[in-house]
Amino acid sequence: MAFLTFILFTGFVAFYATWKLRKDKLNTQDGYFLGGRSLTGIVIAGSLLLTNISTEHLVGMNGSAYKNGAIIIAWEVTSALALVIGALYFAPKYLKMGLTTIPEYLEKRFDGLTRTLVALLLIISFVATLLPIVLYTGALNIEAIFEISSLLEVSQEQGIFITILIVGILGAIYAIFGGLKMVAYTDTINGFGLLVAGLLVPILALLSIGDGNVFSGFELVFNNSPEKFNVISNETSVGEGARTAILPFEVLFTGLMVNQIYFWTMHQSIIQRVLGAVNLKEAQKGLLFTGLLKILVPLIIVLPGLIAFYYFGETHYDNQDSIYPLLVKKVMPLWLTGFFVAVMMGAILSTFNSALNSAATVFSLGIFKRYINKNISEFKLVRIGKLTSAILAVFAISIAPFVANAPAGLYQLLQELNGIFFIPIASVIIAGFLFPKVTATGAKIGLLFGLLFYVIVNFGFKVNLHFVHIWGLEFILNIIVMHLASYFFSKEEKFEMKDSGILDLKPWKYAKPFSLFLVLFTVVLYIILGNV
Repeated sequence: MAFLTFILFTGFVAFYATWKLRKDKLNTQDGYFLGGRSLTGIVIAGSLLLTNISTEHLVGMNGSAYKNGAIIIAWEVTSALALVIGALYFAPKYLKMGLTTIPEYLEKRFDGLTRTLVALLLIISFVATLLPIVLYTGALNIEAIFEISSLLEVSQEQGIFITILIVGILGAIYAIFGGLKMVAYTDTINGFGLLVAGLLVPILALLSIGDGNVFSGFELVFNNSPEKFNVISNETSVGEGARTAILPFEVLFTGLMVNQIYFWTMHQSIIQRVLGAVNLKEAQKGLLFTGLLKILVPLIIVLPGLIAFYYFGETHYDNQDSIYPLLVKKVMPLWLTGFFVAVMMGAILSTFNSALNSAATVFSLGIFKRYINKNISEFKLVRIGKLTSAILAVFAISIAPFVANAPAGLYQLLQELNGIFFIPIASVIIAGFLFPKVTATGAKIGLLFGLLFYVIVNFGFKVNLHFVHIWGLEFILNIIVMHLASYFFSKEEKFEMKDSGILDLKPWKYAKPFSLFLVLFTVVLYIILGNV
């Protein structure tokens, strides 16, 4: 029965997406890489949620919540603030310029070499960090629930690798043959599936704990360990005992918001959906609807971890990333597990094929067309994009098994590695918009300085400072270095943002009120949960 529900839901998603794409032209540049610039707000929001929320959240964040409590909620709810900034400030500028990729903006603002350097860093970040961790956590989840190794009579490590291989191949097929629009359509269905299946886990658990009453169940879970629900850590991240706090409250005011602004307003796999919007109104709707979902999504990726502590206590602290699959097996009826795993598969595929599509877009348009064949036809460029996706998928599948046994948890590992790429790129893009005196030379020097600084300080010297604080320090130093390099080594270059005339730039009339609501919601949430 479980296998049947898995096949039915997975088959429905594939059929629906294929049917919706039957009339689309996928052999053109905009058609393949940007979905024909026809994405609406609901599709953008569903796709953004699924591109972001995958098994590294379900497994990694619930595992972290189980061990460290609700303080890790900051990764989610502060995203709403970044999405507000994206909707009101960045989206109008991106769509005005008619961009296809973020590196394309860097060429317009600085020069071609800056664009190429960032494009290469983006591709490396996809292949070296995001894709392998998504594949591994997905395989871990599926192995734990379906016990693939037992079915195939192989070791658990072999079962996980076989699952990585199958999921990686399926994700590559989606990305290679369907382009961005296939990814977006499958994301939308799987997004709603994820909300339903993800909410079922805590609801069924609380019903069981409370003898049929969700609120009684929640009361028992809360009273068992109220300190786990506090979103403000009492631990210090500096001085003696440093790094004991997994995410200290003060990081919200140093590097966390820089990271959030980069991810939600500049990261290619995210912003590509916005660039594919039919107009500014739908782009803003998509970003702000996603902000609302991100505030609510801790019910799926934090609350189950807190419930797991009620069930299991500290017995799995040494293997926190196993806790979510254990909880699912405990509370989910057998006939529903197939649907649940199908949704998990969809979440894995979404993040995986989104990153592949984005990497292929960046390479094809930013590197191949620029340096290898400037006169390539759109049809051949799409073929290059497909080939790039296939090659990168092979690399990611090969690396995935090596991310096992991360000491701080898989989600924490992903964030720490992301700092290598996110903050230097963010500082260059933000400088491009806010500081007109920063030149191309300054941008390149700042980019390289940021990379070396973070790697040396966080992975070399291992300073007594939380890595998110290092992000904040790095960002400030990058801005200073870019200004100094621009002053001493190059002349000021004037940049004028031109309207490409491609899209309707009339904003959504509810964009500002909706944004204010999201900001107030976030603040109130911290006030309430910070005083638990």
